[in-house]
Amino acid sequence: MSGRRRRHGLSRHGLWALAAAVAAALWLGTSAGEGAAQQPPAVVSVDEVRMEAMAQTVPVIGRLVAKRAGEVAARTAGPVAALHVSVGDRVETGDSIAVLDTVRLRAERDRLAAIVNEAQAQVERLVAQSTLHRQELRRLEGLRDSAAFSQSRFEDARQQVIIAESAIGTADAARLSAAASLSLAEIDLAWATIKAPYPGVITLVHTEVGAWLGVGEGVVSMINDQDLEVEADVPSSRIGALDTGTQVSVVLDDGSEHSAVVRTVVPEENALTRTRQVRFTPRFSALRRPLAINQSATVVLPAGRGRDVLTVHKDAIVRNQGQAFVYVAKDGQAQIRPVQLGAAVGGRFEVLGGLGPGEPVVVRGNERLRPGQAITVGGAG
Repeated sequence: MSGRRRRHGLSRHGLWALAAAVAAALWLGTSAGEGAAQQPPAVVSVDEVRMEAMAQTVPVIGRLVAKRAGEVAARTAGPVAALHVSVGDRVETGDSIAVLDTVRLRAERDRLAAIVNEAQAQVERLVAQSTLHRQELRRLEGLRDSAAFSQSRFEDARQQVIIAESAIGTADAARLSAAASLSLAEIDLAWATIKAPYPGVITLVHTEVGAWLGVGEGVVSMINDQDLEVEADVPSSRIGALDTGTQVSVVLDDGSEHSAVVRTVVPEENALTRTRQVRFTPRFSALRRPLAINQSATVVLPAGRGRDVLTVHKDAIVRNQGQAFVYVAKDGQAQIRPVQLGAAVGGRFEVLGGLGPGEPVVVRGNERLRPGQAITVGGAG
């Protein structure tokens, strides 16, 4: 076949030109040229044929997961005096969830505060005694060269100073211990008000007013529904195209589409399903309804590395008798051109034949055009 084309002097471009002429004749019949010439110039919009990056995609079913969720536990023991939330309530960071009875805690704090004051007074008393002993020692040192000097009394006074300083150290340690116990009591008193550690929604209440809570027992369960990720179990054969930061599309079960990026690929493979867990950070916009944990989300993943293809705008395609055509704006005329199309690339189609890069094709006003009709380009498509 290729040999016959060369013998008749037909190049690939010539074949497409011949096809265009045949297409125009089939479109309007033998009088197409005369009819087109008599029509006034049509105002059209054009868009250039251009190269686009195209990558095949594969959908993977995922789910929405919360980055922060779980039980809020009591950090000190006591009976519940007040409960400020119910299931479904929304709280902000620092909001009061529950309050424990603080009567015993306050009494313990006051007792320890008294012990601290007593220890402080003991330290001050011993410091005063130490000062007296030092004064006595200095007085005896002043008599060293006189007949009234007594070496034994001098040694006793020096020992009294050492004993007094040691007693001060012991009393000061007791004061610090009492102060630490007081700080713990004040912390327990502060912890008696159980607060929300992050913003979220209460999903379960584990206690009631009057119930005794021990340290570590759950008060409520809550979920931060404003800070979500998409989790999907991706076949290991698809992991190669998912680098950190790779952008993907996420389609929620309400049909809305959002963008997301790969945050991490967990380095652990399920031996049964041969999948790896991947976490995506979504960028939700224009939500049609509130989000929920474990809500289904379809992640559209790249099946491999992308490639550059020649594309044409989908609005440029005109179909007749099963054949795809476009109008090319050239020399002030609409020249009809049959094209061979491939896969869709967003709002465009891959061009397998019939067009070249940079050619302007009509995307608006092409519905009523005729081959050879005069046109005026009024704007880009």
